[in-house]
Amino acid sequence: MHLERLTMILEVVGQLGEATVAEICTHADLPKPTGYRLVGDLTEAGLLDPVAKGQFTLGYRLKQIVEPDHSDQVLLETISPVLRHAADTHGAAFFLSRLRGKAVEIISVETPDTGVSFLHPGLGKRPLHACSCSKAVAAFSPAVADTMTGRLKAYTEFTHTDLAEVAAEFELIRKRGYAECIEEIERGMCSVAVPLGPDAGTPTMSIGATGSVRVFTPTFRKRIGKELLSLANDLSIQLGWEDPRRAEATA
Repeated sequence: MHLERLTMILEVVGQLGEATVAEICTHADLPKPTGYRLVGDLTEAGLLDPVAKGQFTLGYRLKQIVEPDHSDQVLLETISPVLRHAADTHGAAFFLSRLRGKAVEIISVETPDTGVSFLHPGLGKRPLHACSCSKAVAAFSPAVADTMTGRLKAYTEFTHTDLAEVAAEFELIRKRGYAECIEEIERGMCSVAVPLGPDAGTPTMSIGATGSVRVFTPTFRKRIGKELLSLANDLSIQLGWEDPRRAEATA
């Protein structure tokens, strides 16, 4: 019965596109207290996303599951050549990350083939509060950011471990469009990343670049941030995800 009710709610929202809890309860024949509770559970799980006060649409996690053209292999066919060219142009490693459940993972790295030395970020999960690839996603996705609780882990003396500090940084990321990691994971390393995904409101991916503190100076990071915003905008158009927010950020 519980699973049937959850499925019915998703069907109603999927058919209507967007729906209030009252509309869900009417169409699914649910008591309002039950409707509010189940909608809350689905939202917390990322299967529904709020679009306005009391109004919901299908969530980012559900879209990831049901849209096969979002598989790693399909995405990399378009994204990898772009990152490879950027790596050769800037002499730094460029990466693609995506949300897996409640964590962000670096899934692909392109390195320069120019004889220039570079630092490889490695593959795998990154903390939401201490890596540009994760922060670029979490800053624009409240459902992801809300999974961070309590005192956060410090990886270096530069890691932000206070939730208020992280929230302030997320606000800055939303304003400028890109995230930075300055020696927060490992001493001597910096990275810059921007959000990417079919839904501008809840991006599920990020692209970025990483290098040494010596190379990734404040001026260089700002320049790379703008370059990444432009790349993200171009990729969004190529993938059919044209994103006005990114276009405004690069203007």
